[in-house]
Amino acid sequence: MGGMVPLGDASRQPSRFPVMTTAIIVVNALIFMLEIMGGDAFIRRWALSPADISAGHHLITIITAMFMHAGWMHIIGNMIFLHAFGPEVEDAMGPLRYGVFYLLCGVVASLAQVAAAPHSTVLNLGASGAIAGVMGAFLVTYPADRIKTVFFFGIFFRTTFIPAALLIGVWFVIQIFDQVGSVASTQAGGGVAYVAHVAGMICGAVTARPFESFRRQWEG
Repeated sequence: MGGMVPLGDASRQPSRFPVMTTAIIVVNALIFMLEIMGGDAFIRRWALSPADISAGHHLITIITAMFMHAGWMHIIGNMIFLHAFGPEVEDAMGPLRYGVFYLLCGVVASLAQVAAAPHSTVLNLGASGAIAGVMGAFLVTYPADRIKTVFFFGIFFRTTFIPAALLIGVWFVIQIFDQVGSVASTQAGGGVAYVAHVAGMICGAVTARPFESFRRQWEG
């Protein structure tokens, strides 16, 4: 089994400590601990059910679900990607605007998933949609930056540097193909919410410049 792990931007360093990215990671970790302690009852209470949202119920789960995860590998993978791409995007926007941007991408991703399967009772949870938005913003803002990445296949691995446009672009294409391949499993009651990934990334790419402009207007 192969895969890749982005370690961070090798082309630049943030001008300030990424306080909001760090806070988001900490909140995700704390809520994951609450999931472990609360078990299935906690997950059922705070995860998002598309059917409930379509009926106008439990709307708060649009927010709470984006800070929850289905297991250790889920949260570790998501936080690695957020740590790799978040600090530079936060640096471009400023912490507060970045926080609003992150939530916006997560909400758009969740609503896209609801729209794709409005009657589904399969619970949705995870930060993937919001993090995809961060990756979309990174793609627009720093496309030529080199991302230090570990590629592994079984017990073998190699560290290399890949342009952000290529790395994120390949990731996006994989989401598209995975979405097509997962339609049958999703209709059967399972599958990963790839619609949320794609929608989150598009939202991030489209809104990145406006959020950066707000910062320049504020500071200028």
